[in-house]
Amino acid sequence: MSADFKLEPTPQGLALRWLTEPKMLPLRIDFCAGEHAARAARASIKQEAIARACGMHKRKQLHILDGTAGLGRDALVLAALGATVGLNERQPEVAALLQDALERLTHCDPDLAQRLYFAGSDCFSATYKPRDPFDVVYLDPMYPKGDKAQRAAVKKDMQMFQQLVGIDQDADDLLAPALVIATQRVVVKRPQHANFLGGRKPTHQIISKKHRFDVYLTTTTPAM
Repeated sequence: MSADFKLEPTPQGLALRWLTEPKMLPLRIDFCAGEHAARAARASIKQEAIARACGMHKRKQLHILDGTAGLGRDALVLAALGATVGLNERQPEVAALLQDALERLTHCDPDLAQRLYFAGSDCFSATYKPRDPFDVVYLDPMYPKGDKAQRAAVKKDMQMFQQLVGIDQDADDLLAPALVIATQRVVVKRPQHANFLGGRKPTHQIISKKHRFDVYLTTTTPAM
């Protein structure tokens, strides 16, 4: 971990403190309460573009690998809508925050906790063995923010996350193994202006107000 950050226990759960920004509240992942839990609770497949991109309008009970889990917010929505979601996060401190949040979820919502789990830190490795095949692999690699207005619009918790994690320099390398792992499709979340991941054109796209979801159907799945 960078010397600028420190993990510390709090009564509300494990938190990450940014030592050089003492006025900023510590970063803590909470799947039980707060705005992101509220979003998941009121989510519907019709309203959530990510759910439609993953194919949940056809089948709710998918097994999804969130290959770039981050703070787990998209994964929480997918699990709340009925999917079982494995979280892959290679940044050790973020992985620790996720596992702490998952442990607390087992107490506040045991049913949801059964559909959201920490899959590992290197699920794209050839030696990784999932507990069940993944129908869908979801990717949301960190993308550099553009102008100052965009950077200023980022919420403080995401500023801390971006400072710690940085940019996924190897994002383009994720698509090929994801296509091997997924039995149905790979879904890539991108800013509207971003290039295709790995320069590969998707099978189709789902467009939302702020992002687009590039959908790559695997060879084993007929087009929908």
